[in-house]
Amino acid sequence: MALLSGLVTRATNLREDASFAGFYLISLSLGVLIVSTKGSNVDLLHVLFGAVLAVDNAALFTVASIASLTLVVLALIYRPLIVECFDPGFMRAVGGSGSLYHVVFLVLVVVNLVAGFQALGTLMAVGLMMLPAAASRFWAGQVWSMSAVAMGVGMVSGWVGLLVSYHRDLPSGPAIVLTAGVFYLASIVFGTQGGVIWRYLPRRHLEA
Repeated sequence: MALLSGLVTRATNLREDASFAGFYLISLSLGVLIVSTKGSNVDLLHVLFGAVLAVDNAALFTVASIASLTLVVLALIYRPLIVECFDPGFMRAVGGSGSLYHVVFLVLVVVNLVAGFQALGTLMAVGLMMLPAAASRFWAGQVWSMSAVAMGVGMVSGWVGLLVSYHRDLPSGPAIVLTAGVFYLASIVFGTQGGVIWRYLPRRHLEA
């Protein structure tokens, strides 16, 4: 999925996020279809929406290991990856293998999605990955600061979502993702980097 989305983005005018989403939905639908037609005993609701409260030690170890590996790899490829994202022409001009860093990043995204499937399911994992990142865009203007805000929103969403699900007797996965959705909607309105309120507030003009 990661390789195909990268190839389509480079061969066509389709943006990478749209390409990735398209291949993800196709593969998800195909997986559900296969499970349904083969008469498997796998609970499709568990596959799609997960069960956070049923995560065992082995799953936690897997998620922690993949997260640690991701941080190490991102630290190693951070600079060339940023250059490749903002100016791939410059990366090619200086002889850098920008495509390699791009593919490595896409593979990391897919690996983290697969790790999140065990806790949140296929649909919820995408929501928890995308909503904090989208919310951070309204609070930070640089890549490192957006990453920090996104991690903070993700952790707070998980904590608050679990508390809400416990006290209101709600499914934990949807509660977590909906909490992240609340942060996202609030960021659209109140965000200092292009939020609705800040965009339309009267600003003081420079005076000579």
